[in-house]
Amino acid sequence: MRKIGGGLSALVIVVAFSACRSQPAGEAAPPGSLELLNVSYDPTRELWRAINAEFIPAYEKEARVKLAINQSHGGSSTQARAVIDGLDADVVTLALWSDTDAIAKRGLINPGWKEELPNSSLPYTSTIVFVVRKGNPKGIKDWPDLVQPGVEIVTPNPKTSGNGQLSLYSAWGAVVLRGGSRDQAVDYVTRLYKQVPVLDSGARGATTTFVQKKIGDVHLAWENEAHLEVREAGGELDLVYPPISIRAEPHVAVVDQNVDRKKTRAAAEAYLRFLYTEPAQEIIAKHFYRPTNAAVLARHAATFPGMKLFAITEIGKDWDDVHQQLVADDGVFDRVYKPQK
Repeated sequence: MRKIGGGLSALVIVVAFSACRSQPAGEAAPPGSLELLNVSYDPTRELWRAINAEFIPAYEKEARVKLAINQSHGGSSTQARAVIDGLDADVVTLALWSDTDAIAKRGLINPGWKEELPNSSLPYTSTIVFVVRKGNPKGIKDWPDLVQPGVEIVTPNPKTSGNGQLSLYSAWGAVVLRGGSRDQAVDYVTRLYKQVPVLDSGARGATTTFVQKKIGDVHLAWENEAHLEVREAGGELDLVYPPISIRAEPHVAVVDQNVDRKKTRAAAEAYLRFLYTEPAQEIIAKHFYRPTNAAVLARHAATFPGMKLFAITEIGKDWDDVHQQLVADDGVFDRVYKPQK
């Protein structure tokens, strides 16, 4: 295991071009230039555009090289599978530890990856909250309210989406961490998914279903996505913070095998190291992700209302254990979810 060193100045940065822009397959970047691919989860498009716009000019000035950063977005688990199957990521910034670890288990990321960056390679955290229709006509304030008769829930598929998986974990924890038994938790999530009319593959698809198609009474959303929805809805949506939800941990990692082959390690490491600088932490907070820099978080305390954010270890041994129990093949989700016909 090697720690990712500083090397370049604190304002080292990367270029953000629009999602899906890339070199044609097999075509090298022009001389004197570098191109990185950041493979991320669904609702981080706006965050990375802002990070890249800040990072690129400084990196280009310091390294004297033209830098382009392409973005790829989708359901977190789907994105992990794409990298395993050959998507040429330089860095992965996925929603779930288990997705990044799946890539590591295939030998693309070195063992001990979590310790290569500060704070266990976690530059920010997040959680799952509720978005409801204007005035909250169904009176949804807490997890038990979701399964009241007549409430239609929008949430993405936990088999493909980090948002979907974390929503399932949050729902489960809201039962067992309040004294409920495993059987009661199984009963609760069974009732919950009976009231889900459609499971989109990723978070942004679920947003489209709820906001544009106007399906559902409540959307179980990433905190940052919820703020974006409410802001762009022109007063038609409200944000509700439940009293309890999971502490989401979107770790970041260099894809070692790819950067060594492409000779992009220095730029990729500088990119992820930049996330821990104060300018980047400010960008993170302004996009409604919870910065891990305590001083920056304190400055934005009003943005993040108080609520109990439980650790994954409060509902299982670790991320892998909870995934195996609830989401893996023949886990709880497979046994309780019956698609509507």
